[in-house]
Amino acid sequence: MAEPLKAVYDAEFLQHFGNLISSVYSNFQTEAFIRDVMDETWEDSELKQRMRKISTTLGQHLPARYEEAIDILFQVRDRCVGFPYLFFPDFVEVYGQAEEHWDLSMKALEAFTSGSSSEFAVRPFILRDPERMMAQMLAWADSPSEHVRRLASEGCRPRLPWGVSLPLFKRDPAPILPILERLKEDPSLYVRKSVANNLNDIAKDNPDVVLETARRWRGGHPYTDWIIRHGLRTLIRKADPAALALFGYAEMDETATLISHASIRLDSSEVPIGGNCVMHYELHLTSPGSEPVKVRLEYAVDYVRAMGRTSRKLFFLTEKNLQGELKMQGQRTLHWADLSTRRHYPGLHRITLLVNGHEAAHTSIELLPPR
Repeated sequence: MAEPLKAVYDAEFLQHFGNLISSVYSNFQTEAFIRDVMDETWEDSELKQRMRKISTTLGQHLPARYEEAIDILFQVRDRCVGFPYLFFPDFVEVYGQAEEHWDLSMKALEAFTSGSSSEFAVRPFILRDPERMMAQMLAWADSPSEHVRRLASEGCRPRLPWGVSLPLFKRDPAPILPILERLKEDPSLYVRKSVANNLNDIAKDNPDVVLETARRWRGGHPYTDWIIRHGLRTLIRKADPAALALFGYAEMDETATLISHASIRLDSSEVPIGGNCVMHYELHLTSPGSEPVKVRLEYAVDYVRAMGRTSRKLFFLTEKNLQGELKMQGQRTLHWADLSTRRHYPGLHRITLLVNGHEAAHTSIELLPPR
């Protein structure tokens, strides 16, 4: 099994970082810093807990004045690039929220996001002063740096994974929309992915807002059309009639009449956690009309959760334009090993073949405890 992400924060990493700090701040006690970080709670701490532990402990070993501490981090930031250095913006979140530190904290978050990402650290600032912080995010949307422009969108996603929740934007996403408007034709794919993910987040609570935005944006620019397509993915998977119509898919009721044959089977009736199985599918479609109809083929796995409930995850197979008759068949290997984002539990797992959200065929497999 792959090493967990939290393992990146080991004694060697902390020693290297401590040496960097010592090179610009001679009073820094690297060994004491490592000892205080890796205390008796360290082994049981998960990734974000370890990150926060580094941030808070760093504050105890740097000068007490926030301005001096930030200046030291600025001096080493160009040598601290990558995911592990998320504790740089986290330091700003922990120590920089006082009113007198606002301007400096904004400067730090903007600078540090290029080395890791400030998307998590900006969220407490949004909750504290939404109007002021969203004005800052709107200004960042015009930055020449793609990292800062991405921060403008990613930081205000209503449902950012691992991030502090923003219930105010789940209720009303209106403050987000001017930012997305500025970024809807961004030349950076890195930024456009964030805009699409933000729209997808909004669609889970306010689908009509996203559908109206998509109708208004559609056809304006190829970059924008890509964003719309990816931003409405959840609505498409849910077979939302308005979303399907927007992209030319057959609606669910119409899809059912197109299917003349559908089957799905597995090469095994049971598999242990950590094992694999192969899924085979076959689909025959017939369209009586003269105009082509778009169809999207997916499969869904209803994963058994810890308390016996199930959680469905969809997986894309293919997309076709149907005119007349169409026959499709294929196979996929299903992997049942635990991931950092998904843990498997024994039980009966239902697997369904979906055409434009319509359940065309299904089967099941018994997931056994690991051998």
